[in-house]
Amino acid sequence: MNRDLLIPLIFQLAGVIVIIAETIIPSGGILGIIAACLIGYSLYHVFSELTVVTGWLFVLADAVMIPLLVFAGLKLLARSPVTLRRTLSSREGVTSQSPDLEALSGKEGIAMTDLRPSGKALIDGKKVDVVSQGDYIRKGEKIDVVMVSGNQVIVKTTR
Repeated sequence: MNRDLLIPLIFQLAGVIVIIAETIIPSGGILGIIAACLIGYSLYHVFSELTVVTGWLFVLADAVMIPLLVFAGLKLLARSPVTLRRTLSSREGVTSQSPDLEALSGKEGIAMTDLRPSGKALIDGKKVDVVSQGDYIRKGEKIDVVMVSGNQVIVKTTR
């Protein structure tokens, strides 16, 4: 391979690597500017040191290959362990609500702390974080579990 052709190819490859790094590392566009400079210098070198036809071939190759390589890099990145998972599932051991909480619906208990509107209550012999329906409930008052929504146990006073 011609030495004059090797230098622009190395700059092109470095530019693509920096573009992919831009998607991983938040740099505020600095890495994108560096990538543009690397690719721009590569094209300048080809046009000035080699032929114009070779320069246009590099431009055409850039127009096709850079988007494809960036797309492939993003796809690989999405599957890598570096990225966050898009979903959390019960198959992976993630629970959004304790299974015990659903059983509390309709039960009675006693407020262990003042509920303004959240606090603790004793329901079925268990200490539970609860939220009132907006009312202030004093410590020691009897409460009813109105509903369980997510991790919230919603209560009201028994009157």
